Amino acid sequence: MEVLKQRAIRGGFAKLIGQAASFILRLLYMIVVARLLTPAEFGLVAMVTAVTGVYDLFRDGGLSAAAIQQVSVTEEQKSTLFWVNMAIGGLLSLLCLLTAPILVHFYDEPRLFWVTVALSAGFIFNSAGVQHAAILQRELRYEALTVIDILTILVSTVVAIVMAIEGFGYWSLVVSAIVSPAAYTTMTLLVVRWKPGLPRRTAGIASMLRFGGTVTLNSLVVYVAYNLDKVLLGRFWGADVLGLYSRACQVINIPTSQLNAAVGGVAFSALARLQDDSVRYRNYFLKGYSLVIAMTAPITLFSAVFADDIIRVILGPQWSDAATTFRLLTPTVLFFGVINPLGWLMMSSGLQRRSLNVALVLAPLCIASYIVGLPYGPNGVALAYSTTMVLWLVPHMAWCLRGTGISPAELFQSIWPPLGSAAVAAAVAYAAQISLGHFESAVVRLSLDSCVMGAVYTFMLLVVMGQRGFYLDLVSQLRTSGGR
Repeated sequence: MEVLKQRAIRGGFAKLIGQAASFILRLLYMIVVARLLTPAEFGLVAMVTAVTGVYDLFRDGGLSAAAIQQVSVTEEQKSTLFWVNMAIGGLLSLLCLLTAPILVHFYDEPRLFWVTVALSAGFIFNSAGVQHAAILQRELRYEALTVIDILTILVSTVVAIVMAIEGFGYWSLVVSAIVSPAAYTTMTLLVVRWKPGLPRRTAGIASMLRFGGTVTLNSLVVYVAYNLDKVLLGRFWGADVLGLYSRACQVINIPTSQLNAAVGGVAFSALARLQDDSVRYRNYFLKGYSLVIAMTAPITLFSAVFADDIIRVILGPQWSDAATTFRLLTPTVLFFGVINPLGWLMMSSGLQRRSLNVALVLAPLCIASYIVGLPYGPNGVALAYSTTMVLWLVPHMAWCLRGTGISPAELFQSIWPPLGSAAVAAAVAYAAQISLGHFESAVVRLSLDSCVMGAVYTFMLLVVMGQRGFYLDLVSQLRTSGGR
């Protein structure tokens, strides 16, 4: 178990470093491309991806998670899962092609036909590398996965920027979306030298298929819940409004998605190996949860207080109308920071059916909020959505934790120190901005604000809230794992 702990810590550190690099690249992508393309061009592609993203959920049929969750997987099972994934990819590509004329009619936009046709190729590329990536995750080889992730983002970013500069417009976004899975799968196949054999009906994958089916259905419900807002805004408010809203969503979702990608995969893999050791399982989860909240809380409040400058620096002044939407969406950063680890908890312990049931309740709540806010445009949708998520948070936590051996009080102990520290730090940073005067440059203002908030938050968390010992222990473990 000590070896697992060291590998998990080392893998988590590698993922954090990788996600930091990924964050910089994604930020560069948004900063540059947002200044080269119009909101309407982003909205045009978002009309398609909001729908085809549903198909993307089925690209591995939940079989990568099933392979990771299993204590052991045979060669026959891996080979059979590979061919099942390839069959799924082919069917999804065909389904995407058939969707093209439907989207043209639904949005009354002829340009969507070839965009949809082009994006269909991505499903084949994705499916080919699913099991190879799962092998890396099972072995906790997150250093290799981190390098692959960074190179994939780098390649797709360069393609998008070069094409946008050359005047290809929205096609720069489309081609970049195809290049990304192609590059990722190619590199994964080069790193993992495993070659699949022939599929076998007797491979014993029935339980994994059931697990994967439940995971996929859960992902489908969650995706619809979190993306129907874009479909509705595109249909009733047009590409321009959808472009502004989708960019605000992307910027606000970067922290959550990056943190979940950095910690989630490592946590899920490690927790799955500890299913039979309840004491270690509980200890690992609570420590990982505390770390996620410590990173999520300051980002949430910083985004809410300094939304105007964030949008101006990242997207440019022409996107200023997205700032209000961005600010209204900031509560969702903390919401997802709180609930995403609960997803790891349920999936790693085999409670995927409960996770599905939770999603089946959450989805109607989200959809209802979109319908309530839709008449008032993107800001109305953002406000209604965020309000609903905040009201649902406590019931969600209680439901997910029932019978797991982890109490809501223990989670609150993990949430309060970083949240309280972040609140004080945000207040001090805002007061500092007012007292120091109004700098003309948004970059200068944002830099000073982040420095002040970062310093105050660190002091509050480590000294006032007494979390210094926890992080010193984490650093010590990291050094130990790095020396092995």
